Amino acid sequence: MDHTNHVRLTASELTPAVLEGATIYGADDHKVGTIDHIHGAGAGGSAVIDVGGFLGIGAKPVAVPITDLEFMRDEDGDVHAVTSWTKDELKKMPEHHD
Repeated sequence: MDHTNHVRLTASELTPAVLEGATIYGADDHKVGTIDHIHGAGAGGSAVIDVGGFLGIGAKPVAVPITDLEFMRDEDGDVHAVTSWTKDELKKMPEHHD
């Protein structure tokens, strides 16, 4: 997916209502997971990403800083993010527990 023409989100848009459910694309531009929920607010918060699994079953939740993700909207207005993490790197992170 070519993200160059996608509109980057502003800091005021980095809210749980906007970000939860967003697809995350990794360094290789493959889908690495989806955002389950957000802890904290704005750039100081963290995103809990469900990695692996199928339709949310068997997925491993990991927390990463919001600043490790670049959020944007595609041509259809759908929110997604890109990160330098790969799926394998995310899977190796400790599991997040609420």
